[in-house]
Amino acid sequence: MSQNSPSFVIALDGPAASGKSSVGRGAARRLGFRYLDTGLLYRALTSLALARRADTADAETLVGLVEELRVEVDPLGRISRDGMDITDDLRNPEVDRAVSAVSAHAAVRDALRPVQRALIRPPGVVMAGRDIGTVIVPGAQLKIWLNASVEERARRRSTQTGEPFDRVLEGMRRRDQLDAAREVAPMARAADAVTVDTDGLSLQEVIARLVLLAVQRGAQPVQ
Repeated sequence: MSQNSPSFVIALDGPAASGKSSVGRGAARRLGFRYLDTGLLYRALTSLALARRADTADAETLVGLVEELRVEVDPLGRISRDGMDITDDLRNPEVDRAVSAVSAHAAVRDALRPVQRALIRPPGVVMAGRDIGTVIVPGAQLKIWLNASVEERARRRSTQTGEPFDRVLEGMRRRDQLDAAREVAPMARAADAVTVDTDGLSLQEVIARLVLLAVQRGAQPVQ
């Protein structure tokens, strides 16, 4: 991204269940920016691959499908293809089972990078996901590492899903270890990211913190 770009980018990274989606949408709404969860693009590609009965282990085939994605993303981050909103369909169990394999291919991540960057439009965007501040938009005006203790993240996920806390906590710890050790796109904080710890803070307090940081960096909220 050019330093002269009229778009202000907030790169929002952090571990699983740290609140990136809720915080990102809220901050985007307060600023009048667009919101994008880049993980949905991997899910859209996975959905297309499943519809074409493509081998999710075949990186070359998956890269070829990137050109056929042709998805639209609205300001709230919802995904449409051929004029139909497919966002909710992208979270079905079949996609859940296959998306990790698709996103683990370095060639696929390389192919989707320009697609993600093309969605950066004025006046700005809050882009949440993995390696946003380190790879996707390393020139982002504001990089946030949204963090919370693993116990807090497990409590939130347990409340959402109804699963026993101990089971969620065990799974969360295991996922953190796997995410940090991944060969492709490991979970990592950008060196110049601002860490925002959300333990003990309400959603609105975290959103207000991000909005303040963005304004301090030169963002101009759209009324």
